[in-house]
Amino acid sequence: MKRILISFFTVVIMAFIIVGAAIGIRLYQKYAPTKEMADLEEWFGVSGDEIAVVVDNELAEGIKGKQINEGVYLPLSWVSNTLNERFYWAEDVHEMIYVLPETIVYADTSATEDNGCPVIVEEEEEVWLNAQTVLRYTDIQLETYVDDAVKRIFIDTTWEPFREAGLKKNGKIRVLGGVKSAILTEVAENENVQILESMEKWTRVRTDSGYIGYIQKRLLGSETEVEQHSTFEAPVYTSLSLDVPVSLIWHQVTSKEANSAMKTLMANTKGINVIAPTWFMLTDNEGNFDSLADASYVAGAHEMGLQVWAVLDNFNRGADVQSEVLFADTAARERLIGALIQEVQTYGIDGINLDIEGIKPAAGVHYIQFIRELSVSCRTNGIFLSVDSYVPSAYTSFYNRAEQGKVADYVVIMGYDEHYAGGEAGSVASIGYERQGILDTLEDVPAEKIISAIPLYTRVWKVDSSGTSSTAMGLASARKWVDDNGVELYWQEELGQYYGEKRTEDAVWYIWLEEERSLTEKVALIKEYGLAGVACWKLGFDTAEIWEIIRL
Repeated sequence: MKRILISFFTVVIMAFIIVGAAIGIRLYQKYAPTKEMADLEEWFGVSGDEIAVVVDNELAEGIKGKQINEGVYLPLSWVSNTLNERFYWAEDVHEMIYVLPETIVYADTSATEDNGCPVIVEEEEEVWLNAQTVLRYTDIQLETYVDDAVKRIFIDTTWEPFREAGLKKNGKIRVLGGVKSAILTEVAENENVQILESMEKWTRVRTDSGYIGYIQKRLLGSETEVEQHSTFEAPVYTSLSLDVPVSLIWHQVTSKEANSAMKTLMANTKGINVIAPTWFMLTDNEGNFDSLADASYVAGAHEMGLQVWAVLDNFNRGADVQSEVLFADTAARERLIGALIQEVQTYGIDGINLDIEGIKPAAGVHYIQFIRELSVSCRTNGIFLSVDSYVPSAYTSFYNRAEQGKVADYVVIMGYDEHYAGGEAGSVASIGYERQGILDTLEDVPAEKIISAIPLYTRVWKVDSSGTSSTAMGLASARKWVDDNGVELYWQEELGQYYGEKRTEDAVWYIWLEEERSLTEKVALIKEYGLAGVACWKLGFDTAEIWEIIRL
């Protein structure tokens, strides 16, 4: 019996030992740190000559750099969209063009960087831009790790202070927080790491060797803050200024003979210091235009104390101008700019006003390149450059108002056509539309460069069985229509305008009248937001009564 009991206890003890060992093994397997190394090619998503791109400590998805011979390259299209939009690829001549304040840099595949590597490489249906060229023109930090089997480049776009800490002893950087996560690299005692994110037990860090991952927090010493200072010297795109509020009026000129009416029409105005005649009309996709410029007009305007900013527009009804073709053509841009500057100098014109409307989104990047290139010629020759832009909206964002505001002297908000011919009846320019246009433009352009354009016209709308139509009328003509038709007007506070309507058996007429009170509110906005000035469309639509109101 005694032997049986001893055997029983022995079995029980052995069972406990086996179960305990099994539990121990399970616990060890569950909690012991793994020694598995991460597959770096899989983690970074690159192999061979491909280079992983890490931007502001995040792996950029869908983008890879490339090592070509001894150079490090990034896709030019990605650089332009992400880091520096001034890198422009001219597909027609296979050149990279970069516009500086007073010069234009051109680089084809024969141009080289200081290290002897090409600036541009065309390969595999991709245009590659040397990373050193990017660094030359962009306020960023670059760290490259191309001697390792898995190549990578770190790009930092800010110079904010960061925190770092030294390791108390050797440690492992893991893909994720947790000892079961694979190891990216090892870090030695006293080596510093940059602190990206602190958690309860783990800290996300960046190593000097070019890895971002997680390390146990207990391994880190005390943190210190590291200041960073950029040595990049950003180019200064200087601008001309009238040094007084701009008071501009457009003069619609459709023939040489129409120039002679300027003095008569201007006799009715007060406070105007800039007149903008519509003299230059694009005629084709080669950079040619018709000119109605007149030396006696300029001389007469100067005698009246006016500057002349000649308008270039794309409203020539007889011309087939495709903006996405014209502005994408390097030779056409050069031809157009050269001819414009020649006209300005020949006639003593003071400035150029660009009024390019209705372009396609595909033309946007090329149009802003045209503005950049034109700005160089204007800046070096002392010529004012102003650009007319729509009230901001999602479908006109490709006009790139922010860049306009950097390279041009003035950006003009066309604060009208809230409701336009061919659309639904409504106000041409309600006060809310004006205010929102100013606020949205201020997000991209400084106030001292913004000119708010207001309408000296209104529309009389007719709605009948055939649909909606309208007629544009100047201030005097619109007032006369109201009086002749006995229309009773009502002030609409939310629109900042008088409203009236007329009903007959077969139609209804509507009007949102532009007059002294509505214009007073629009000018008040210009003063409220400290804008550079006012512009008015157009000469001949005005009345004598409005000029004391519009005077800034």
